[in-house]
Amino acid sequence: MNKIKILVAEDEAAIREFIVINLKRAGYEVVEAVDGLDAFQKYQQEGDSISIAVLDVMMPGMDGFELCKKLRDMSSNIGIMMLTAKTQEMDKVNGLLLGADDYVTKPFSPSEFTARVDALARRVSPAIEKIENEKNSDIIVSGEFKLDCKIHSLTCNGKNIDVTQVEFQILEYFFRHQGEALSRTDILNHVWGSEYFGEEKIVDVNIRRIRKKIESDPSSPKHLLTVWGLGYRWI
Repeated sequence: MNKIKILVAEDEAAIREFIVINLKRAGYEVVEAVDGLDAFQKYQQEGDSISIAVLDVMMPGMDGFELCKKLRDMSSNIGIMMLTAKTQEMDKVNGLLLGADDYVTKPFSPSEFTARVDALARRVSPAIEKIENEKNSDIIVSGEFKLDCKIHSLTCNGKNIDVTQVEFQILEYFFRHQGEALSRTDILNHVWGSEYFGEEKIVDVNIRRIRKKIESDPSSPKHLLTVWGLGYRWI
């Protein structure tokens, strides 16, 4: 199996070294960046060979939020994990709304960090995606929407809608359970895995992102509906 390459952007040398050592021990290939600008340049050089980016939020020159947005604009496939020393809920939400897939709050243990990266790697690994796709039908149609699970694309009336890997997996889960009320825990376990350490709020933020892309009026959705006290339903 080819090694997954991870871009690590962290301006504090000691923390960056700690992260890099643990990632290499876990079998990943690592590209180091000393700040946001350095990371952006290295991503431009490395291109699609980088599967995951681990980004510190507070960096000089270009902070993690700006870098996250730039990377997500360039690729819907890259997995993005944010590192933050802040505990404010809004910082976590902002990163997720900009396209991050997960976040880890400092300080963190090596085992927690590696487990979160492993879970993200499983979601972005082409080899694993291919295995999962072979288990299911390639095309799922729901009204004017069509998911192609072989190439991970979403279209509406034939027009392509750009979604991230996590957003795609959430939609695929809904499409395969149309009309059913799915709890946040159901969605979290299906997409992030039962071993996920984070909060259920990550589901809500991704639903907000998806609604902005598929609903004509995200504040009054017609397809991705809220089931109060439980979760969501796809119509």
